[in-house]
Amino acid sequence: MSTVLAAKPSAALESWDPEDEEFWARTGARVARRNLVLSVLSEHIGFSVWSLWSVLVLFLGPEYHLTPADKFTLTALPTALGAVLRLPYTFAVARFGGRTWTVISALLLLLPTALAALVLEPGVSYGTLLAVACVAGVGGGNFASSMANINAFYPHRLKGWALGVNAGGGNLGVPAVQLLGLLVLATAGAAHPRLLPLLYLPLIVLAAAGAWWRMDDLPVRRGSSGERRMLREVARDPYGWAVSALYVGTFGSFIGFGFAFGQVLQVQFHERFDTPVKAAALTFLGPLLGSLLRPVGGRLADRYGGARVTQWAFVGMGAGTVVVIAASRAGSLPLFLAGFVALFVLSGIGNGSTYKMIPAHYRALAQRAVAAGADPDATEADARRRTGALIGLAGAVGAFGGVLVNLAFRQSFQSGHDGEAAYLGFLVAYVLCSVLTWAVWLRRR
Repeated sequence: MSTVLAAKPSAALESWDPEDEEFWARTGARVARRNLVLSVLSEHIGFSVWSLWSVLVLFLGPEYHLTPADKFTLTALPTALGAVLRLPYTFAVARFGGRTWTVISALLLLLPTALAALVLEPGVSYGTLLAVACVAGVGGGNFASSMANINAFYPHRLKGWALGVNAGGGNLGVPAVQLLGLLVLATAGAAHPRLLPLLYLPLIVLAAAGAWWRMDDLPVRRGSSGERRMLREVARDPYGWAVSALYVGTFGSFIGFGFAFGQVLQVQFHERFDTPVKAAALTFLGPLLGSLLRPVGGRLADRYGGARVTQWAFVGMGAGTVVVIAASRAGSLPLFLAGFVALFVLSGIGNGSTYKMIPAHYRALAQRAVAAGADPDATEADARRRTGALIGLAGAVGAFGGVLVNLAFRQSFQSGHDGEAAYLGFLVAYVLCSVLTWAVWLRRR
């Protein structure tokens, strides 16, 4: 198959067929890899901005007059806005092109970082903090557009790995901002929270410049009406909601725990974490391991099947939650940390395996349609658009799981002064997700 690329990078490609093995070996793999690296960079910074307030709340001492419940609300708001933005961000790739939208979405990150640096000082009103924290949700939208873009660059046999690397590299933004927060706390002290968002301003500009000069726009049909139609069709498909429910359990846990873990340590083990530095020194470990293992989940799904790996992940997360409950009752910090690290690791693996289930499903439908006489090119394009639509839907629904995690912690600590009610709720959710995986996918197989 003759496939011609644009002469220069950072331009619109004239055609793209990653399933053509000759084209892929000659030029496709190199172009896709370049776009993947820059997509990861932009998404990574987006995740850091999205989870910025999970660190900033550790700086907000008594002089800010905030209760633990107030702080859990500050971390829930950006999670909620990020979830809402994931749907329009998914369609923005088809409307503007992957390279163009990566630049725009990266530059939008300047707003929440600049606002946070501007308002953070004692005496600021709680309403102002809520508004600024909410704006940080724009960082959560980057994930959906980045995943939809990279999904179109790679052949089906590599989608699990590529989506896992893209998402895992983005997820690393959570421990990265926590490590930077620890650095600021350890050097400048808790009195200087503005330094953290200021560190990200040049990084955002760098990511936008790299996308502008080195990324590519795929040759996709412009306009959003077709994408909205695909979303409506996907939303009417029970399969889409089943996958989204699983993503609530995996990604919702990862991002929710990532946002809340520092506060949980400070509230539940306050005698051991009486300073923000002590809490920040441990909060990054779980998100770091979960992010690094997300590509492993995608790779395992490529080999063993997404549903099977996802089932293993939920069973393990249920066991990890039992460990957390036992540690909480015994007041054992080492056991508590071990249980939570296991939850982060398994949620990261489950994130990768769950997302692999999306392109695999539409690929199978496309193959059956072609076998029945459908046009191969049109069917393949339709499968890609449906995959992109469900990536956006599942990403948005899954991110709301992070909101539920923070609200569960808020209510549990406010009413019972410990997190046990929240942990029991998480355990029930993982059991239900495990049953759903078996009932919809594994039982039929």
